[in-house]
Amino acid sequence: MTMRTVTITGARTTGHRDPAHYARLFAHYLAPFGPEAHFHLGGARGIDSLALAWLAAQTPARITVVVPGVLDQQPPEARHAVARAGDRVAELVELGAEPLDDAAYLARNRWMVDRSELVIGFPVGTSTVSGTWQTLDYAARQDKARLIVPI
Repeated sequence: MTMRTVTITGARTTGHRDPAHYARLFAHYLAPFGPEAHFHLGGARGIDSLALAWLAAQTPARITVVVPGVLDQQPPEARHAVARAGDRVAELVELGAEPLDDAAYLARNRWMVDRSELVIGFPVGTSTVSGTWQTLDYAARQDKARLIVPI
């Protein structure tokens, strides 16, 4: 069986739901890909950190964390999630962007989408200016399959 590559994108703000809610979403929408999946995650706080922790603990899937600059520039929550995942992170990609602005984060997201067959987005609301929606729109323009899971 061929390994399916999947990008996960989502809101940085996740405090409006409890962690068990996200665990249920991940069990429902990420687990079906099983051991044949290779997940790309953005290494940020919020959905990125929550999904990384869940995937590392609950699946044998291959995990790649991609950051726009270097890991040390990421928020503490994100750095701790990567550290806790340990050797479950198969690859850490540091794109070396300077400065770390919106363009750098969008470039990171495009990098992940370009290497994936499927993009799973976990947006809050419908604002098209969010990085999550911009990433999903980019995936659509690339004719990539998308799954949208509102949070």
